Amino acid sequence: MASKLLKIAPFEAESQLEVTLRQAFGELEPKLRPPFSLAIPNPHEYSQLNKAILYGILTEPGFAKTHIKLLHAIVTDGYALFVGFLVKVAADLYDKLVDSAKDQLIWAVKEMVDVVGVGFDGLLVCLLRQIAGGDFSDGNLWLCFEMVTVLFGKWDCLLEKQPLVLTSALYVFLRLLADHCRVSGNERLEALRRLEIEFCVKMLREQFHLCMRMGRDLVRLLQDLAHVPEFRAIWKDLLLNPNEFRTNGFYDIAQLYSTRTSSRYFLLRITPEMEAQLRFLLVHVKFGSQKRYQAWFAKKFLLGPERGTLVIDIVRFICCAHHPSNEILQSDIIPRWAVIGWLLKTCRKNYVEANAKLALFYDWLFFDEKVDNIMNIEPAMLLMVFSIPQYVDMTHSLLDFLLLLADNYDVGHNHFVMRGLSSAFNTLVQKGVVHSMDVLISCDALSPLLKERLGKM
Repeated sequence: MASKLLKIAPFEAESQLEVTLRQAFGELEPKLRPPFSLAIPNPHEYSQLNKAILYGILTEPGFAKTHIKLLHAIVTDGYALFVGFLVKVAADLYDKLVDSAKDQLIWAVKEMVDVVGVGFDGLLVCLLRQIAGGDFSDGNLWLCFEMVTVLFGKWDCLLEKQPLVLTSALYVFLRLLADHCRVSGNERLEALRRLEIEFCVKMLREQFHLCMRMGRDLVRLLQDLAHVPEFRAIWKDLLLNPNEFRTNGFYDIAQLYSTRTSSRYFLLRITPEMEAQLRFLLVHVKFGSQKRYQAWFAKKFLLGPERGTLVIDIVRFICCAHHPSNEILQSDIIPRWAVIGWLLKTCRKNYVEANAKLALFYDWLFFDEKVDNIMNIEPAMLLMVFSIPQYVDMTHSLLDFLLLLADNYDVGHNHFVMRGLSSAFNTLVQKGVVHSMDVLISCDALSPLLKERLGKM
């Protein structure tokens, strides 16, 4: 029997989550129609009713308002169970949902925001993660549009109840705009882009105290949008007129540089499926056996004219959000630096490669051992060191890029950047990631000019 909820190919196994929801609906369907029972359900019945109501909402748009009325009537847990099931559907089934079910999912999300359902913030974040970077398909642009519309429509409620959802959305849409602003001639994309810009500017101009919680990666994302007129003005104020943001205590961009960005932001630009595949690669695949896994990953996620920009987000995720255990570090599992080296080689466009290298080195520029994690900077160091024997061009390219950053990233705060780089190098040696910088400074395969510049720094 064809699924009313999912698009499933003939050779695919059924989703156990969908089966559970469908069975609950089948058993309880008579109870979902008026007149409703006044009996108080026990915990098991309550759970089954929540599943049945969710399935009904997703598959019977015409009865959705009736189903939600029943949910309002029986709810005893602040909607926590229902929201939990919605999160599972959004995380595990979203890509396979039929279009009408996706419409209903967004409708249900709005309802849960209106009633301030327990966990609705996690539900919104889960859907934000399903927006794929570099994907200009109709379905992906539709989800972008729906989510930014929800954020505008529920602005006051979100600001009062879950303001950090807005900072998560800001990170997502700033990153998406870097892709969307490079494509022209698409009317649908033009309308979406205007909405995304309006949302981001509203956040930055009206709620900068919340934006500051994002830390230094806010600057990295804004830098990539400095060519867009609306953000050019914000960039100028950030550098020259910090008082324009009317935020007590904010007086210099260096305050953002000094704040490490939480790893939860980097998860926002990695879809749940992508995260699962990356963690499998970095936890279970032995070094030397990774090529077929990498080829599958590239075919699944990186093929397409603009999909290459995902490399930037993946590099940031690997550096800052995936820190392997000591057991894995001492095993023969493929190390993070090797995966990043492969990702850099997949870059086909110069600006993507440059931004991926910036993502790799970004924490180096402002490193403070009191607040920063050495695991964030370890992959770049090891990639440079272990590339020397066979891939010295990689070492040369990365070191040259790092030295260019040292001289040119923010000339007005060069002392701040040099202090961060010095701290990064010192910490890498002190913690034993490398025995000394001689491994680079004394390397015969590197150009004398490069070694001289490194030695001076």
